[in-house]
Amino acid sequence: MFKYGIEHEVAFVDLAGNFVDFSRAKFADFNQIIEALPEYADDYLQLHMGDAGIRKKRWYIEGFERYSESEEFVECVPKGIEIRTTIHSSIQDTIIELNESFSLLCKVASKFGLSPVLISYNPYQSKYEAQPPLNAYEISELQAYPDEQTVNIYMVSYGPDLNISMADLSVESVIDIGQKLTYYSPYIVPFTYSSPFYETCLWEGLSVRTFIRTGKRAATRVFVAEQEQLISSVPALTKIARLPAEVGRIEFKACDSCDDFSIYAGILALLKGLVLDTTLSGRAIVPDAALHQLSAQEAFDNEEIFGAATEVLQAAEVALSNDPDVELLAPLKNLLEKRETPAHQMIRAYNRLGSIEKALMQTYR
Repeated sequence: MFKYGIEHEVAFVDLAGNFVDFSRAKFADFNQIIEALPEYADDYLQLHMGDAGIRKKRWYIEGFERYSESEEFVECVPKGIEIRTTIHSSIQDTIIELNESFSLLCKVASKFGLSPVLISYNPYQSKYEAQPPLNAYEISELQAYPDEQTVNIYMVSYGPDLNISMADLSVESVIDIGQKLTYYSPYIVPFTYSSPFYETCLWEGLSVRTFIRTGKRAATRVFVAEQEQLISSVPALTKIARLPAEVGRIEFKACDSCDDFSIYAGILALLKGLVLDTTLSGRAIVPDAALHQLSAQEAFDNEEIFGAATEVLQAAEVALSNDPDVELLAPLKNLLEKRETPAHQMIRAYNRLGSIEKALMQTYR
């Protein structure tokens, strides 16, 4: 039996069309939205709540948590709001909950003058610099976790975690699947590309997020139960589960954000097919940064990327065989046939409307 979940980051603009990031918003600006959203009592069994009290709901403020020298939580510098689904045994139910949570978020956010926009890399801020500078305690905490040292990238990028697990897999099998997804990541992620803007301009590729991020941050993360099951790597492929429901979970972290949630359904079906597939032999502990950069710039226009993406999609389709979820691959097959990514539509909107702001406001429709 498979189980699924999605974590989807949402960026916002205000009524004037201004992009609302850490340079423009305070924690309280987003927290008033979170406070107005419902809380579900049993979610703590499935969703990691954290120590700072920020992650109590299916929606929470995504940002950078600051601490004092005495190790006390001080504030969270916001970049947007994340939606988390609970764990489901079907892809369709996962997407239904994501749609419901997103619709409720939009309704509440609109009361505070904010609207969601699709983007996977901040089009105005190329990096984040902590103000005031990090103190000794914060530096020591970040140094203990190499992935966390990329907060300057994390704070300007937006993307989902697409979570999948299969019952009764051994730790070795789960880690092997994590290595498989890491290897084939450059051919999977173009289906989601949605970051064609950089420093107020049209970028020369389709996913500046992938170009800058991958290699420094993980493409896949596997949650294990015991310390001795961890594999040493930077970025980390493995991580200790924070609650029992996380053990055996595979997080695919490399995708850009999507405003068409049927693409998320397609990627989850693709991941399911790759879990079942026995023909693809590629494995990697850390993502190939150069290949991701090529993919980010050219996507399916590059013959290597196009050919490998075709092979991966076909392998998943064969592995799913008579499984009804094979139908969920349709949006991906359509994009591949057209050699398109969501970023192409964003670029066309930008060229037609003449501004990033107007192009972003065409998303989530």
